[in-house]
Amino acid sequence: MVAVAIKGDRMSHNDYSISAALATATCSLLGTGLPAAVDAQEEPTWDINTSVFFYGEDQDRVQDFSVKTITRRLFTDDRILSFGLAVDALTGASPNGAITQDVPQTFTSASGNSTYGVAAGDLPLDSNFRDTRVAITLNWQQPLGKSSQISYGMSASKEIDYLHLGLNGQFAMDFNKRNTTVSAGVAFARDEVDPFGGTAIPLTSVQDVGDNDNRGGKGDKDVVDIVVGVSQVLSRNLVVLANYSFSNQSGYLNNIYKVISVVDGITGDTIGRVPAPGVGGPAHEYLFESRPDDRTKHSLYTQAKYYMDGKVLDASYRFMTDDWEIDSHTVDLRYRWPVGSDRHLEPHLRYYTQAEA
Repeated sequence: MVAVAIKGDRMSHNDYSISAALATATCSLLGTGLPAAVDAQEEPTWDINTSVFFYGEDQDRVQDFSVKTITRRLFTDDRILSFGLAVDALTGASPNGAITQDVPQTFTSASGNSTYGVAAGDLPLDSNFRDTRVAITLNWQQPLGKSSQISYGMSASKEIDYLHLGLNGQFAMDFNKRNTTVSAGVAFARDEVDPFGGTAIPLTSVQDVGDNDNRGGKGDKDVVDIVVGVSQVLSRNLVVLANYSFSNQSGYLNNIYKVISVVDGITGDTIGRVPAPGVGGPAHEYLFESRPDDRTKHSLYTQAKYYMDGKVLDASYRFMTDDWEIDSHTVDLRYRWPVGSDRHLEPHLRYYTQAEA
């Protein structure tokens, strides 16, 4: 997950399931083709790649600092063992879901043990946003005959309030003098949510500090990702691919760190409340959000890469729809420009739009 999709959401790490990332990795098999027939490697070798990634938003919003490394052991007969390690640290203020009001607002923290305030006219932000994630992946890849390849592996990640365990497998086969590649992959994950104070009962009132009667224990969800596709070499300079992916999540899909403002049906103002005497609590009525316990997504993805005398144009389009009535469109353009023999520039343009739920 080199590019974590941070949207000011406390659970952005969690929403970006490792199993989905593995399914995306399966897509990378498409368009690459299988290794050309070569002499068996005589001696095993090591290959290590490390990257550092920083993402930041202004006004003390979310910041992400990540260090990732992938170590590969290349054995004879084109067998490869890969190990990945990623450490992400996120800090900053994150929107809590409540609406902006022309009066000051007070909120109970996600743990239910403290409060924080928001000035009149300001977007409600939870300044206590802190999270660290450690993730590992392990993968084995090997050829099956002269025209097929198989790989399988596992993944695990741990956050302060989240645990992920997953398995994945991919298969690819070449046809048409290695100009056509078909590929399929599947990933299964079991995730456990263990937020501060316990999971919230959907649509129950956010209560005063220390009053956590509306909290449960841990929450579990299962994730299944499937992707199938085909790539085609159209010329010496052009390769295209298309794939379809299916994803299903079932179980606890709520976000404990998000609340809903309860407003007056006529004025639109948040309804006020009085905390218990001597006890801190929210100054208005807020409910914990309620999401369905099942979500199914379908995606279509197309990509083309065109080589032009050392330069590479990479263009892709993705359409996603789900049973939460959310549709999205993503257009991604990259242009790789060589600078000397060992450097390059790569401008990147990404456009994304989606319908509201």
